Formats: sequence, structure tokens, C-alpha cells
Amino acid sequence: MIKVAISDAHAVLREGIRAMLEHAGDFDVVGEAFDGASTLSLVRSVEAHVLTLGLSMLGIHGVELIAQIKKEKPPLRVLVLTSYPEVSLATLAFKAGASGFIVKTDTNQEIIEAIKKLRRGGFHVSLALAEQFSLAMLKPNLTLPHQSLSEREFAVFYQMASGETITQIARNLSLSVKTVSTYKARVFAKINLPHEAALVRYAMLHKLLENDRMADMPIVTLPAGNQLRNAVSSNYRKNSVI
Repeated sequence: MIKVAISDAHAVLREGIRAMLEHAGDFDVVGEAFDGASTLSLVRSVEAHVLTLGLSMLGIHGVELIAQIKKEKPPLRVLVLTSYPEVSLATLAFKAGASGFIVKTDTNQEIIEAIKKLRRGGFHVSLALAEQFSLAMLKPNLTLPHQSLSEREFAVFYQMASGETITQIARNLSLSVKTVSTYKARVFAKINLPHEAALVRYAMLHKLLENDRMADMPIVTLPAGNQLRNAVSSNYRKNSVI
């Protein structure tokens, strides 16, 4: 049996992953966590082979959380599960110690195979990102402006493009309005955008929002072949970060 720990800020997604694994068999879900502190507590208290991890949650999160997890439990394999099909974000996660990167629009079967691959000692990247990684390696000089953003800058960029206000973003990321405003200024400077309307057009042009419209709909029941996004929570998108 592959022992799996689940960490995500959203209960509906945790329930979906648990149901998927229980339906598949060969997996033992050893615990769940919902924020940075509970994730670290879970990692310290259970023996798991793989941790599925959402990137954004209260407290320590994202790349910092991955690095801390690997520091405390080096053998634990971390599989990132996110709405962002972004090479730059995946690169940061792998550098921090993640062993896999899955997008929420991936099928149940791909997620299951990714967990199995990590258990065997391998690495996995979502098919949605494989082509982007190949292009980035073949044409390194064609990096897009948003790919230079840090994890936190990208989170602010993404939420602005999704229509969130500075106050809402601050609440979602557990930051002050002043700090979010600083990140906002950095985003505009790095991507060279004059205003928020241009930012939204940029995000749409590069299809940075398209996948997330579907990714924020995690599964609750699991007929064979369904994707981890089929049951809609009415307030899930409103509260989603990464």
C-alpha cells in the first residue's frame, strides 16, 4: 500500500483526492492538512510515502513549505497539485524539493500514476506542462515576461487578472494591503504593463486563465475516467488562490 498524506486549503479538494485514492485501491490516506502549520504537523506525525500539496494556504506555503518539508522529512516525495499550468512555478517547486507537479485539470488516472511514479522514486510533470518545458529548454531566449515573476508575484498577478481587488488578494494570501500593493507594482514593472486592463488582456492572450476556469471544480464522486474537477462548489472559485 502506498501511504499518502493530503494537504490543501480547500476541504472539497481534499475530500475529492481521498475519494479518488480510496476508489483506486492500493492507497492508504494517512492524514490531511489545510494550512502550513497543520501540514508540517502532519508530516512530522505520520509515516507517508507521498504528500499531495496545494501551493497556497494560510501560513508558510508554496516553495517555502516544500523546502521546509524536505528539510524535516527528506525521504517524503512531494506532489504539487495546482491550478497554475506554469513552467516558472513548476521550476520553483522542483528546485525547492518537489518530485512532481500536477495540474488540477489532469485526469484521475494521471494523478494516480504520478503518485505511483513518485513512490517508485521517479519524477512527474503534468502533460499540460511537458510541451512548455520542452520549448523552454529548446528556446531559452523566448521566455515570456510573466515567467520572470516570483511565486508570490505570480499569485498576485493571477488574482488581479481574475478580477480580485487588492483587499481580497491580501486576505487570500494572508498579507497586508501595503505588501500586496508592493507586489502589484513589481508585477507591472516586470511585465511592463500600464494598467490592470492591460494585465487582464496579457493573461488572456497567454491563456493563463483558461485552464483555471475548469480547475477550480474538484471532484466528489469518482466514476472511472472523470477528472478531479467535476463537482462544482459555488464558492470555491471565489476563495481559490492556487
